[in-house]
Amino acid sequence: MRIWVDADACPQAIKDILFRAAERAQVVMTLVANTLLRTPSSPFIRAIRVPKGFDGADHRIVKEMEPGDLVITADIPLAAEVIERGGHALAPRGELYSVDNVRERLAIRNLLQGLRASGELIGGPAPFTRSDRHLFANHLNRFLTRQRPAG
Repeated sequence: MRIWVDADACPQAIKDILFRAAERAQVVMTLVANTLLRTPSSPFIRAIRVPKGFDGADHRIVKEMEPGDLVITADIPLAAEVIERGGHALAPRGELYSVDNVRERLAIRNLLQGLRASGELIGGPAPFTRSDRHLFANHLNRFLTRQRPAG
């Protein structure tokens, strides 16, 4: 099992949690972005820079991930594709996507996107909060604990 991070829009606080978790659990984590990323020196942490362009990081993650891998993303279409391919997806705000909820989230996202495009809805997501960080860390820890081999 590996962890993939859609890192362009991932908050630094979440990256910091992930750096510590990768070390502690000794799980290889790869951050994928179209910008240069600073990462701690570790055999468990790597970064891949993809060319700028629409969904470049998403395409690279989907191409390289395997069933059972965990993908950290706020991108609901990417989360849906990861779930469809047998992976797991966790949002930086702490929501663990599943077969049961990802299609609903995708429909809501598309509706809101349409309302924003028509001018009926303005604004974006709420500010990232301390409780978002705690929820993310809790879900990540539970996930990693479940993935650890017994013995």
